[in-house]
Amino acid sequence: MNLEAGLKRGDRLNAILELLAQSKQLEVEDIVTRLHVSPATARRDLDSLAAQRLLSRTRGGATIESGAYSLPLKQNRDLGALRKRAIAYAASALIPRGSVVGLCGGTTSTALAQVLSVRRDLMEPSNKPTLTVVTNAINIAAQLAVRPNIKIMVTGGIVNSRSSELVGPYTDAILQHVALDFAFVGVNGLDPEFGPTVTDEGEAAVNAMVARRAATAYIVADSSKIGLRAFATMTGHAVSNLITDDGISEYQLAAFRERGTRVIVAPAVAED
Repeated sequence: MNLEAGLKRGDRLNAILELLAQSKQLEVEDIVTRLHVSPATARRDLDSLAAQRLLSRTRGGATIESGAYSLPLKQNRDLGALRKRAIAYAASALIPRGSVVGLCGGTTSTALAQVLSVRRDLMEPSNKPTLTVVTNAINIAAQLAVRPNIKIMVTGGIVNSRSSELVGPYTDAILQHVALDFAFVGVNGLDPEFGPTVTDEGEAAVNAMVARRAATAYIVADSSKIGLRAFATMTGHAVSNLITDDGISEYQLAAFRERGTRVIVAPAVAED
């Protein structure tokens, strides 16, 4: 099998930037191992990103370009915006009016919040909430708070300035007292065998708890995250449901389904 068919070029470049944001320094061999590409392809991708001044090339790999990550990577550059939007539409279609939904942080969850904020049936006049959202992401809470029909519950905790997510024991205490119909959890990496991972252990714990408090939990991850591993695992959480985009390869799709994961592949959406 041609391993390099697993990720399209744009997704590979995005994945390399995310790996670099996690470790600050990246070797060609790291890219070969994590993304299953040849050394020549890894070097070409690094050269392309260096030409855009998104990283600095070294003899054996790359380091972060000075000033390139002045904002969190989640907000800095998103090569997969259309795919995240496609995932958001697919996720929104699963949520009936009146549901209680848990949203963890991340760009894909933020895209879902944006879709929900303009859904017509949720905006219709009502004497009770048309949707209840429980979130540990302060940016998502602010985005939805302007919609009077949507009830927002924000967990307590300490703000992770890099991700705008609340973590810690106060967050855990709040989540122990909620029951969710659905949870949508974003990740930094997703491996069919290793499971979902994120860069921060506090966020991993919150994500796992949100998933456990839901009747049905979904991992929402664009295809560039598949095959990657971040630092912290979501302990005790198996991937039962995954919503991703049409960039997922047949090989990856089969690997998830062989392990019992229900995979929803979101159809592509047109660019605005």
